[in-house]
Amino acid sequence: MAKKWIQKAIKKKGSLRRSLGVKKGKNIPESRLRAAAKKKGKLGKRARLAITLKKLNKGRRSDGRRVKY
Repeated sequence: MAKKWIQKAIKKKGSLRRSLGVKKGKNIPESRLRAAAKKKGKLGKRARLAITLKKLNKGRRSDGRRVKY
């Protein structure tokens, strides 16, 4: 797998939030994210990537360290 693929995948930060009409600093609701992931084109791709990145972040603290269960 390529190094730093996430940084290369995210070209325009905040574009998903703007296209979904969510104000800056607010979280995107899960229902809007799932609905957008079903759509075609850039919006769908961005939403699916956001869901994937959300899964990757599970089990981590805000400082990046893993949480022991």
